[in-house]
Amino acid sequence: MLTVGLTGGIGSGKSTVSRYLVEQGAVLIDSDVLSREVVAVGTSGLRDIVETFGSAILAADGGLDRAKLAQRVFGDDAARRRLEQIIHPRVRARAVEINQQAADDAIVVQDVPLLTEVGLAPTFDLVIVIEASHEIRRDRLAARGMTPEAADARINAQATDEQRRRVADVLIDNSGSLDATAAAVENVWLDRLIPFEDHKRHHRVARYDGPVRIVEHDPDWSPRYERLAARLSHLLGDDAERIDHIGSTSVPGLPAKNIIDVQISVTDLAVADRFADRLIDAGFPRSPIRHDDPKPDAPDRASWEKRLHGGTDPANLSLIHIRAIGSPGWEFALSARDFLREHPAERDAYADLKRSVADQASDLADYVQRKTPWFDELSPRLRQWSRRNDLLDGYR
Repeated sequence: MLTVGLTGGIGSGKSTVSRYLVEQGAVLIDSDVLSREVVAVGTSGLRDIVETFGSAILAADGGLDRAKLAQRVFGDDAARRRLEQIIHPRVRARAVEINQQAADDAIVVQDVPLLTEVGLAPTFDLVIVIEASHEIRRDRLAARGMTPEAADARINAQATDEQRRRVADVLIDNSGSLDATAAAVENVWLDRLIPFEDHKRHHRVARYDGPVRIVEHDPDWSPRYERLAARLSHLLGDDAERIDHIGSTSVPGLPAKNIIDVQISVTDLAVADRFADRLIDAGFPRSPIRHDDPKPDAPDRASWEKRLHGGTDPANLSLIHIRAIGSPGWEFALSARDFLREHPAERDAYADLKRSVADQASDLADYVQRKTPWFDELSPRLRQWSRRNDLLDGYR
């Protein structure tokens, strides 16, 4: 099963996109529908709301008058938080029930208007954000009967476009025609969601295939890492001592393969073995690789032991390296990143080497092997540099 969070500002068109996703085959969990369900007449949710806000928020038939409640909490952050504490846990619990009833190969889309605001992005395998301009959203809300002033107030009370973009794995612009939006949804469904679900269900890593391609540094690599790290942190909790962006994509200005490398630091690899099943079930299958290549200045192969997992999202290739704090591989990964960040000339020399090697390499394994002499030469320099500057003390 693949879980997808769908969000966007008021008036952005989430309902339109969710309808198109259902037409493609998605199982939809609509948080607005659930939020009504959990405060229906006779529910504990409605009882708690009345106890908190008084009976004045009830309609003549005994049900919740949502307009009166909205007036009561709008502009009052404390009141809004009290309301969220009543509704959100119940909505989440009901969503879990629906998830558990879905088929193993389902793509379950949950429409969550305040996904960004309440920090739910890391709980989903993938997040789709729907966007439209402020002016278009205001016009759509006006068509629902809102005054321009009321529409602006509602829009401005929510997360900003930039805040939502930071959690977006997929961004769909819903400012144009319905046909354009439908086509965008179909492309995401076929090219991303279907293969992602298949890879995750079969515990199959989304692999880097074909000739080695070195591309210029992409500003999106850092946000992609941040989203991966947030999911891993949510999944592992205190079992992960720290999570770091490593490898070439972590060095500004350095070209790289389009793969995000993440290092999870653990006190001992036995910890990694205990949480391996959690990673596998969450879409990060385990690799048979259990060691980094030893360097000449630290030749003991046993000390380079690690655990390696790979992501299943075909549009966000990732490798998860799990290493014990203080091990040679752990130290090398952090030192190499920091050294190249601080030494632009070394970074540029390495970039030239990467391009040259990629042009010569027959495949990824050959590419890695051709770079080995550079890593072997760098290792003792890194060890001296990092210890001279006490750079790793802050990571322990």
